[in-house]
Amino acid sequence: MARPRKCRKVCSLPENVGFAPMQAFCDENRVIMAVDEYETIRLIDLVGYTQEECATQMNIARTTVQGIYNEARKKLADALVNGKPLFIEGGDFDLCEGGNLPCGKKCEKFCDKKRKKDTISKEM
Repeated sequence: MARPRKCRKVCSLPENVGFAPMQAFCDENRVIMAVDEYETIRLIDLVGYTQEECATQMNIARTTVQGIYNEARKKLADALVNGKPLFIEGGDFDLCEGGNLPCGKKCEKFCDKKRKKDTISKEM
């Protein structure tokens, strides 16, 4: 029996949810990238996190990040090389309470502060 999938922490949803080649495209050839796959690409390739830092940020194991990242890179390559449209949607993830703040340690600290503040407000 397979282990149940754990939701991955994502700090914000992507601003752009799709990309397409300049030529007309057929909807049946589109590539679907999950939000958690997008998040690993963003954290590792754009922000510059290591896989370990990415795993900590997303609240999952490093080996899980490695698998998600590899799958995301295959999808990016397929879309770019074969001229397929790419859509970002779905996946197993929990949206960070930090809202649309830039991701990283600042967001993590903001979320922790917000949780503490919310807890104190509820207690009063």
